Amino acid sequence: MSPRVINGVDELKSLVGEHIGYSDWVEITQDQVNQFADATDDHQWIHVDVERAKEGPFGGPIAHGYLTLSLGPVLQTQVFRLEGFSMGVNYGANKIRFPAPVPVGSKLRLGVKLLSVEDIAGGVHGGAGADGQAGPAGQTGTAHRLTVWNNGL
Repeated sequence: MSPRVINGVDELKSLVGEHIGYSDWVEITQDQVNQFADATDDHQWIHVDVERAKEGPFGGPIAHGYLTLSLGPVLQTQVFRLEGFSMGVNYGANKIRFPAPVPVGSKLRLGVKLLSVEDIAGGVHGGAGADGQAGPAGQTGTAHRLTVWNNGL
């Protein structure tokens, strides 16, 4: 899938309120979960002890919520690409919830809707709604991620 190309501030502003697109589906693997546990020192058994997790409340190991959230930036690159800006940075996040567990082996994708674009000194500040979907008929969660795209430096 090719990302949608958005050229400059005017085109970005024209897309406020629109659904921009979806990423490809990506499978959550036990290896990813284990590496995330090592990187964050979060080795809770519901994530990394496969045998114990099978007997637990979710019927198997689940991904860390923050692992699923951290996939946002890489999946976003599959949805859209900005041109006419010198750089972009992840500014922060609001209203993050993990409404349902994501079992290892689940497939996720990212959907992006542009919620706002505001002028700031040297660029624009954009707000995007990101829906992470687990499986074709799975649970949906929403994270509002804010990004600054600088067009003047």
